[in-house]
Amino acid sequence: MTRRSAASIPHSAASADTAEIPADLLATLGPLGRAGWCLLVGLVAIVCWGAGAYIYQLRHGLAATGMNDYFSWGLYIINYIFLIGVGMAGTLISAMLRLTGASWRRSITRLAEAITLFALLLAGPMIMIDMGRPDRFLNLLIHGRLQSPILWDVFSLNTYLAGSLLYLYLPMIPDMALLRDCSAPFAPWRRRLYRVLALGWHGDARQHRRLEKAMAIMAIIILPVAVSLHTITAWIFGLTLRPGWHSTIIGPDYVIGALYSGIAAVITVMAIFRRSFHLEKYLTADHFRKLGLLLLTLCAVYFYFTLNEYVGPSFVTETAEIPLLAHIFHGPYTVVFWSMATVGFLLPGLLLALPWTRNIPGIVTASVLVNIGMWLMRFIIVVPTLSAPYLPFPPGTHYHYVPTLVEWSITAGAFAAFGVLYLVFAKLFPIVSIWETMETEPKEATVPVAANQPAEEVLV
Repeated sequence: MTRRSAASIPHSAASADTAEIPADLLATLGPLGRAGWCLLVGLVAIVCWGAGAYIYQLRHGLAATGMNDYFSWGLYIINYIFLIGVGMAGTLISAMLRLTGASWRRSITRLAEAITLFALLLAGPMIMIDMGRPDRFLNLLIHGRLQSPILWDVFSLNTYLAGSLLYLYLPMIPDMALLRDCSAPFAPWRRRLYRVLALGWHGDARQHRRLEKAMAIMAIIILPVAVSLHTITAWIFGLTLRPGWHSTIIGPDYVIGALYSGIAAVITVMAIFRRSFHLEKYLTADHFRKLGLLLLTLCAVYFYFTLNEYVGPSFVTETAEIPLLAHIFHGPYTVVFWSMATVGFLLPGLLLALPWTRNIPGIVTASVLVNIGMWLMRFIIVVPTLSAPYLPFPPGTHYHYVPTLVEWSITAGAFAAFGVLYLVFAKLFPIVSIWETMETEPKEATVPVAANQPAEEVLV
């Protein structure tokens, strides 16, 4: 991050209204600081380690992973399901609350929409990494069958990604114009970037009507696209005859699970930015309480779906289900299953249900536990079913999937890349919507940035 004289920065003359950006929101675009740089360097180092592990996998093939003839799927598909689940957050928080007219969503919509975009950007490559060679993805596009849910999953993912990018960008246009016209000491390249992204916005009533209409249309469109992505992903499993996958409720089960993990991700990110950038005025305790109650509701609903998934087969005791249930309840995956049940349902449910723990620390703790539990839930969905294959094998033989260091390294690199993308985005663009927040902020809550202030640090 470089420093230049603020006097050398050209900027258009801004009106009093456009120049009055809250100082605390403008401060989020400032220099990273020592802690921020240490975090960024650490995340980039993990990304580089993961990239090195992927290069090693390309050189040695999928033999470098724990996957084999029986376990054709592993950590990469688990990460894919988890990431698209987290990507459901932006749709729920922004689109559904926008359509219902909930005014309290204004401060958190961009946080949620950014989670969706970056989670989807990292989910797609997981499929190609799982294929072993990236060129195999072309075979899916060239020779894919329309009857296959895998092909439709690719189309749905890319449609959702494009829609999420547009849905994130549209509400940012007025903020780009505010930053373009304000007198903050931005570097020239940043001011040019804001000018281009503002698309000539000058904020008259006609432009506002068109923007609101476009956002409403996108909110209506993005909801079914998001539901279709999770449903089609569930069908990839459910349209097989494998025990644990062949279920009539697997589609809605995936949708509810995605909402559950997505809301938890939003709460976690809110807490990080609230503490890091001192945004207590915008990310209030009321936001955490409302999202906490929503998370509690989804916890109960998803627990009901999970109960149906495992209690029903345990009573029927179909021949194909017996080995699977044995592996889950009192076999090699017992620890993973009961850990998932504890950190994914029991502890978060207690923290969110008890009034004396339904505060910001309790809600944030519950959200972190939910995300850990939902990742373990994806592991339970994928791995135990593959450990009970249809092909005959010697009696008493059990096949186990143990991820290798290569798989864990690529996984760590992917999650670190999410942090890098989010951190860079938050330093380039307002993480809290300025124009929507200013609509509800009292006039004295904003601090104008004087146009004739002395030269100081340039924000790069």
